[in-house]
Amino acid sequence: METGADQVCRLCPRNCGVDRANARGVCGQPDALRAARAALHMWEEPCISGSSGSGAVFFSGCQLHCVYCQNDGIANGSVGWTVSGQQLCDLFLRLQEQGANNINLVTPDIYAPQIVPALELARRHGLELPVVYNTSSYVCVDTLKRLEGLIDIYLPDVKYYSPKRSMRYSHAPDYFEAACAAVEEMARQAGRARFYLRRADGGREDIASEEPFAALEETYAGQGQVLMKQGVIVRHLLLPGGLTDAKNVLKYLFTAYQNTIYYSILSQYTPVNILPQYPELNRTLRRSEYRALVDYAAGLGIENGFIQEGGTAKESFIPQFDGTGLS
Repeated sequence: METGADQVCRLCPRNCGVDRANARGVCGQPDALRAARAALHMWEEPCISGSSGSGAVFFSGCQLHCVYCQNDGIANGSVGWTVSGQQLCDLFLRLQEQGANNINLVTPDIYAPQIVPALELARRHGLELPVVYNTSSYVCVDTLKRLEGLIDIYLPDVKYYSPKRSMRYSHAPDYFEAACAAVEEMARQAGRARFYLRRADGGREDIASEEPFAALEETYAGQGQVLMKQGVIVRHLLLPGGLTDAKNVLKYLFTAYQNTIYYSILSQYTPVNILPQYPELNRTLRRSEYRALVDYAAGLGIENGFIQEGGTAKESFIPQFDGTGLS
C-alpha cells in the first residue's frame, strides 16, 4: 500500500482493501507510520541482543490482535506517535551510534511501504548494522518481497498449527497457512544462518563456520559477542494447554527446514488482562509443559535452537511504550 486516494491496503491476509489515508482496517492504523519506542532492547535471543542490546523500534498497531497479547498497548494502536520517513532513518542511525547490535523492526508489517525507503535512506547515510524483521508472520508474501535485499534476519512467530486455536485466540483461522507461506519466503531471502564476532573495541569479524551458535560461543569465548548476521529464527510461544499444538508446529518446521533455520521455544507467556471467556489462558505455564516441549524438540533433532529457563513469565519483559527514543 502507498499513500494515495486510489491505493488500498492488502499488506496482510486480512485483505481489508481500505484506503488508510481515509479509513481504518483491522489494524486500526492510518497510512502515516506510528511508533511507540526506539531503544536498546535486552530481551531478544542471545545472538540478537548480545550484551549490548538490539536497536528495537516498536511500531504501533497490529493486524492479528491476539487475545493474550503482552504488548496490547501498542498492538491495539492506543499508544503511538507519528514518525516521518526521515525521522525513522534518523532513529536507525541513532541506535547504531548508541551501540546497538542490529536494527530490530518490531511488528512492522503494516508499515512495510514506509519502512523500505527509510531503510534505503539509512543505508546511504551509513547504516551498517544487520536489520531484523520481527513479525507475527501474519503477513502477505508480496509484502515480504518488497523487503528483499533490505532485511538480514527474519524473526517470525509461528503461533498455531490448529485453525481452531488460531480462530479462538487471534480471529484468524487461516493463520498457519499464511505463516507457513511467509516463513518460506523469509527463508528464501535470508538463507542459512551466518554469524559475526563483535569485539570489545566495536570491530566486527565475519565467522565462516556453520557450527551451531552455542558451539561458536564456546569457540570465541572471551573474544567478544557472537551475533547473527543473516538467517531466520522462528519463535513459538508455548501457551497454557497448547503442548500438542506446539509439537505440531515444531514437527512441521523441522520437516520443512531441518537445521537450516533456528528455533526459539519461548516459555515467557504472561497472563495480562485475560478476558473471562478465556479462563484456560489465565495462568502461567507449568514447568512440566515446557520441559515436555523442549524434550520433544530434541527428539526431533533440533540442534539450532534457543530455550528459556527459570522464571521468565513476568511483566518485566514488557517494555514501557512511552515514546522513549523517538525524539
